Amino acid sequence: MKRHHREKIRHGVIFGAGFGFLVSGLFLLWAATLPMPDLKTFEERRVEQSTKLYDRTGEILLYDLHQNVRRTVVPFGDISRHLKNATIAIEDAEFYEHRGVKPTAIIRAILVNLGTLNFSQGGSTITQQVVKNSILTPKKEISRKLKEWVLSVKLEGIISKDEILGLYLNEAPYGGNLYGAEEASRAFFGKSAKDLSLVESAYLASLPQAPTYYSPYGNNAARLEERKNLVLSRMHELGFISDDEYTAAKEEKVSFLPQAVQGIRAPHFVFFVREYLEQKYGKELLEKSGLKVITTLDATLEETAEKVVREYGDENVEKYNAHNAGLVAIDPKTGHILAMVGSRDYFGKSEPEGCASGVSCAFDPQVNTAALTPGRQPGSAFKPFVYATAFMKGFTPKTVVLDLKTQFHSGCDTNGKPLFPSVKEDECYMPENYDHIYRGPVTFRDALAQSINIPAIKVLYLAGIKESLATAKKMGISSLKDPDRYGLTLVLGGGEVSLLEMTSAYGVFANEGVRNPPIAILRVEDSEGRVLEEFAQRSERVIPEEAALLISDVLSDNEARTPAFGEQSFLYFPDRDVAAKTGTTNDYRDAWIVGYAPNLAVGAWVGNNDNSPMEKKVAGFIVAPLWHAFMGEALKTLPPESFRKPREIDERDLPPMLRGQWLGGESYFTDKISGKLATEYTPEELRVEHAIANVHSILFWIHKNAPLGGRPEHPEDDPQFILWETPVRKWVAEQGIREGTPIGMPKEYDSVHRPEYAPRLSIEGIRSDISYGATQKMTFTVKSSGAYPLARVDVFLNNVYVGSSKVKPFAFSFVPNDTEALGDENVLKIAGYDSVMNMGEAALPLQIR
Repeated sequence: MKRHHREKIRHGVIFGAGFGFLVSGLFLLWAATLPMPDLKTFEERRVEQSTKLYDRTGEILLYDLHQNVRRTVVPFGDISRHLKNATIAIEDAEFYEHRGVKPTAIIRAILVNLGTLNFSQGGSTITQQVVKNSILTPKKEISRKLKEWVLSVKLEGIISKDEILGLYLNEAPYGGNLYGAEEASRAFFGKSAKDLSLVESAYLASLPQAPTYYSPYGNNAARLEERKNLVLSRMHELGFISDDEYTAAKEEKVSFLPQAVQGIRAPHFVFFVREYLEQKYGKELLEKSGLKVITTLDATLEETAEKVVREYGDENVEKYNAHNAGLVAIDPKTGHILAMVGSRDYFGKSEPEGCASGVSCAFDPQVNTAALTPGRQPGSAFKPFVYATAFMKGFTPKTVVLDLKTQFHSGCDTNGKPLFPSVKEDECYMPENYDHIYRGPVTFRDALAQSINIPAIKVLYLAGIKESLATAKKMGISSLKDPDRYGLTLVLGGGEVSLLEMTSAYGVFANEGVRNPPIAILRVEDSEGRVLEEFAQRSERVIPEEAALLISDVLSDNEARTPAFGEQSFLYFPDRDVAAKTGTTNDYRDAWIVGYAPNLAVGAWVGNNDNSPMEKKVAGFIVAPLWHAFMGEALKTLPPESFRKPREIDERDLPPMLRGQWLGGESYFTDKISGKLATEYTPEELRVEHAIANVHSILFWIHKNAPLGGRPEHPEDDPQFILWETPVRKWVAEQGIREGTPIGMPKEYDSVHRPEYAPRLSIEGIRSDISYGATQKMTFTVKSSGAYPLARVDVFLNNVYVGSSKVKPFAFSFVPNDTEALGDENVLKIAGYDSVMNMGEAALPLQIR
């Protein structure tokens, strides 16, 4: 048995070896038959089918990735040694040791590819990249990779390593239409590749693996800096540079020339889209496979946006020392980005003429600072997220807080002095209103509409910092990640956001609480018309409908904001429903406005890239004119839509502070006509509330986590209570408000409104026992008797309003078929009101054929 087993093993080994030799032989035979392309093909870069980006119509070309390809071939000796070493260090450290391929890298790639079945790992050497970029297709196939390995070995057998490296450096993509080190060097630094410094070489070597992502003109400058430092570190490890060179290079600052791009529309948007495509599909497919990309951009609106930003941006330089600006427009019903302007003038100078040698004048026009960089504080433009959170908790637009100078740090006393050794005096927090006016009682509506700071901080405390951040995050503000980092300054814009996410988040208010994430692409097709990607709506309700409607109602209330902005401000459109909120940081480094109609959300920002302050003007002066100019033009292209009104709030069971009564928690009602105490029969519209003066902060009357749950037993347990209460009591004394027992409270009850005084009505002229035709005109009058004369009669058919009369003899005519309420069984009802609003009713069944 053992001998038989050994025989089987021996035969298996012989068979395996024979099969291996056979496969190896076939592979070597196939490899030997692979033709080595003429080296002249390396001298002419083969640009495959070009990827093109279009606007939302699919007709207007925004950008052709290979239009005006720029490439200058130079001899190997005319390329800086630093760039050669930097490229080897980051791309292929063993370049001068291997024979075209690295077996260990190949084995690793095979194992990974077999595990994932997507053949994405290549283990590419510089030689392989030369072969791949010059003569092979970009398809991820096993045969292509085998060819790449074989041809790389063959190439190494017929030309030198220096020649291969020279081919690579003359072929490599460096971003946009730049190919080859010479062209990139001239474009980025204005010099030949042979004159590149060590640091400049490190930057160039950082680019080819992801030239759009690492572009010095893109939004990932910090990532480019990290990769440049990685290149320097690898050069140091490999002995290409000394310790001193390494240390000096890390500290050296390099300036890039302004980007020169021609034949491009909406450049900030285009490079935003290109970066996304490169990350998703890879730069190789993007550069060679002829993709057709239909974007969401509205070319007409984009043109308007660029013009407006440029014109008003130029004015702002002189008026407000504001050198940059941006604008984003989004369709809130879909999330489609319709316009994106990331700087005042993409093709402008980074240091315009007339600048003093201060830094504030300089800005990088090609960097999409305004729209995408999440490093700007939104000021009061953040407030709507806080108020929406408060509305979700049960607070109302009528809720009152007292706008008084208040200390908010619980470790300090009401005068701003630390209570504990661990608290420093500069940690005490007593902010001011932008106009240094303190108004006393203010409703949530007026506080938000007029952007008053002290009430907003109190609203943030009532709503909750973590809860408000959670609301903002659900609505699309992704850059505020750590709730513990922010305090009560959050409501004044203490976090850092981007214009794109702010505009998208406001779109949730416009869309009644439903979020559509910002989208830039409608469809991507390959060269054969196959759809690789297509827009699919991803709507999600993120806040309650009622909260969104309340915010829109407040932000579009021109009467409420008039005391701060004026009746005819740049926030107002007389013939359209438009909501808007401005924001200015305390140090005047950023001015914002974000506003919306039901079918358009638009955000604009003005400031300086170096974060230097502008003139001390609020956003209503600096950025609102720019926003208004664009909004006015954009709305002309859209059908008029109105905000739906929020539901009427039943205030009868609300705590007084939540229904606007700030004088105290006790009140009584009188009848407007008799002046006596109201009763259950007094009509609601005639009830007048009178508070018994007992003035306290809102924390005395409600628990912030349960505003509808009644008065707290121990309000002093709230850490903010004393801080809020002390200035309130001081203000009450200054105002001379008398508290306690009400003076002049009536002792008698309403004697005018009683059930027995209600008018008694009858219908004359039609009868319930007669059948009437549906097209027959029916006429009747109303007779009344009662304590007071009849003043008005309302008529209903099947509880649907038909008409009213205020003149004797209260006659009515109608054709049943002309109403929308006619049914199989019909009832005519009348409601009559006498001169003091007592109501009586009468009903009559009708037979209608």
